Amino acid sequence: MELMEKIAGEITLSPTPGKTVKKWREIFHIPQSLLAKKLGVSPSVISDYENGRRQSPGVGTIRRIMVALMGIDRERGSPVANQYASLSTSSPAILDIAEYPVPLRGDELLEAINGRVVACEDEIGKLVHGYTVIDSIKAIIELHGFDYMKIYGWSSERALVFSGIKCGRSPMVAIRVYPMRPALIVYHKPERIDDLAIRLAESEKISLAVTDLSMDVLLRNLRGLTERT
Repeated sequence: MELMEKIAGEITLSPTPGKTVKKWREIFHIPQSLLAKKLGVSPSVISDYENGRRQSPGVGTIRRIMVALMGIDRERGSPVANQYASLSTSSPAILDIAEYPVPLRGDELLEAINGRVVACEDEIGKLVHGYTVIDSIKAIIELHGFDYMKIYGWSSERALVFSGIKCGRSPMVAIRVYPMRPALIVYHKPERIDDLAIRLAESEKISLAVTDLSMDVLLRNLRGLTERT
């Protein structure tokens, strides 16, 4: 029920509800044709909603979409519902985490947090689906195995923001050996950027940026983007 409320809230409050419907359909790994079949409509109806060619779905339609998504997930053994349950368990290493109702470009996110790119600038246009702010010291000490997946939330295509950085080697090494890749990495007030960190970012084709905002302002601006998308 909590997951259904989350989906309903995101779709209802989104400035582009159709795109948010598409985001959740893709999170559930459900093709348009299957969702349409569950709803008793043609796939073109789903396509029209998602691409803004049809008036935004009303409350009744949103509820039917949620029930269909959750129903298909249950038929598959509830992998998405189980993932949500695991993600809802907090970690002291994660200072903040959120998903954007509609993805935005990496350069848009950096503009909001006064970020400057220090490596792989040509990849900055990648879409960012959310963000996670991480205490790098606590992450090294406390995150193990499956816990590490929590920093990726619903999608690996997100901005990972690391605080407590000295030279920036450890996060880049961890990202390189882990099978999932973020869309963007941001270091919060690093003491310096090690050449190895830059080389690893370039090698992995992940934009690396730096912000000097205070943590309070950084979090406020990141959260504010959820209202703009």
